[in-house]
Amino acid sequence: MDEPRKRYAAMMSGLDIRYDLGEGHPLLGRRIPDLDLVTDVGPRRLFSLLHEARPVLLHFGEPALESDPWANRVKRVEARYSGVWELPVIGVVAAPTSVLIRPDGHVAWVGEGSEEGLRRALTTWFGLPHANDD
Repeated sequence: MDEPRKRYAAMMSGLDIRYDLGEGHPLLGRRIPDLDLVTDVGPRRLFSLLHEARPVLLHFGEPALESDPWANRVKRVEARYSGVWELPVIGVVAAPTSVLIRPDGHVAWVGEGSEEGLRRALTTWFGLPHANDD
């Protein structure tokens, strides 16, 4: 009865919530799992990147994605993760090449080898490039 217990625990803690942000990777609109990452500054838990209450563009490889016009609003992190991507209720999913994470921990965009949709997601969630950069 391990599966029903996991599903019920996920539902009680809100981990089964998926915001409708369109079609795509199963992570889209869901809470990002708390992963053990390796970053340029050493090992970090993913949720520690959200402690500043800022969005995070988490990138897992080459080529680097263009987010400079939002640099003062979106924290960009280069990271490595070698484990399995497992979501509560859903199970194991394919590893993304990058994810845009809102400050509440939900995934606003998933890159699957391209930047397609990244500018649109950045603009939708965090405003026009260079807007209010005082």
